[in-house]
Amino acid sequence: MNDAEVIAAIRPALQPLTGAMGDLDPLMDLIGDARFVLIGEASHGTHEFYSIRAKITRRLIREKGFNAVAVEADWPDAYRINRYVRGESNDAEAIDALGDFKRFPTWMWRNADVLDFVGWLRDHDDRAPDKVGFYGVDLYSLYASMAAVIEYLDNVDPEAARRARYRYGCFEHAGEDPQSYGYAASFGLTPTCESEVVQQLVEIRRNYAGSDDAFYAEQNARLVRNAERYYRSMFTGRVSSWNLRDQHMAETIEALAKHVPRAKIVVWEHNSHLGDARATRMGREGELNVGQLMRQKHGDDVRLIGFTTYHGTVTAASEWDGPAEHKRVRPGMPGSYEALLHGAGIADFLLPLRGNAAARALEEERLERAIGVIYMPATERISHYFEASLARQFDAVIHIDETRAVEPLERFEREHTREAPETYPSAL
Repeated sequence: MNDAEVIAAIRPALQPLTGAMGDLDPLMDLIGDARFVLIGEASHGTHEFYSIRAKITRRLIREKGFNAVAVEADWPDAYRINRYVRGESNDAEAIDALGDFKRFPTWMWRNADVLDFVGWLRDHDDRAPDKVGFYGVDLYSLYASMAAVIEYLDNVDPEAARRARYRYGCFEHAGEDPQSYGYAASFGLTPTCESEVVQQLVEIRRNYAGSDDAFYAEQNARLVRNAERYYRSMFTGRVSSWNLRDQHMAETIEALAKHVPRAKIVVWEHNSHLGDARATRMGREGELNVGQLMRQKHGDDVRLIGFTTYHGTVTAASEWDGPAEHKRVRPGMPGSYEALLHGAGIADFLLPLRGNAAARALEEERLERAIGVIYMPATERISHYFEASLARQFDAVIHIDETRAVEPLERFEREHTREAPETYPSAL
């Protein structure tokens, strides 16, 4: 089908987004009774992606009983927000609860839209009998998670804390740099810490369970085990490290589903993690992702929702650890989904893609854009486009034709830490 034929086929399914109260009703109907709703984003720095995702999530919480929000952030950093929204921390304001997001790219979670949502979630939990939690599913917090395990054990079992310090001391030769550890261990320059982190996780699981604090400690110990594998894999190939990261994120969602009573979970991550990888070129090259893993395990209990944009502005950096910049997003390339959806002539719309004519019309692979925390317009085709089948990736797509950059709470990065930057090295 040529573009005109595809547009004609999808037009009857388009649901314009005008700002009216009922705009998202068709999406709520499509979600139905699903327990897992995965909501993506086409960049890590676009206001509309954050704000509409938050709007959908508020409705899922109020109308469908969702009680956990899992995001592409590290477990200990996000757990500070969890304690705040549930009224269990000493943080006085929502902005204080975002204080553990200290390393590049801070704007990914320290931005005005996340601040608004965290404030809303605290107000909701203050009034609701059943609290909604906020959790991180990523694995970059190797050292912070080790410290959290030891802190927990110091409070419940000082002798176990001593054993944990001894085991985690295995990483000291790397000078508190996880990438240095990964390099040295993967090339046999130093012994790996694999047995030590596995032993620590087994001990935590065997002896401590039940409470939220024990669950928090166990997830940190599991993160340390998986991060150790991840940093070693970074030097053996992109596919293996990507897969380990997404497997960790899916495992964390599964752990939440078992721990949270009557769990219904909404997940916030990049499109590249939540759109089914089997519908992409990367999937053919061996990559998997969270969306694929969740569909394979839970089938029709999962909904995958993506975002696209044609042009506008974005908050992104030009290099790793660089400052947040306000960048202009080039119009979608000819032959891309972005250009095709722009051609529909409706500025903003929802497009359901489950068993309808629109889904059949969008089966054919096209270029699809992915902007992470780094945006390089000069090499956009190579750096930011890949081939995919939109209809097989997602159950629905929200297209915002012109978007604007998310507003960071700080203009520049706040500090450099011993942890690797979030999303490194893929930027997604």
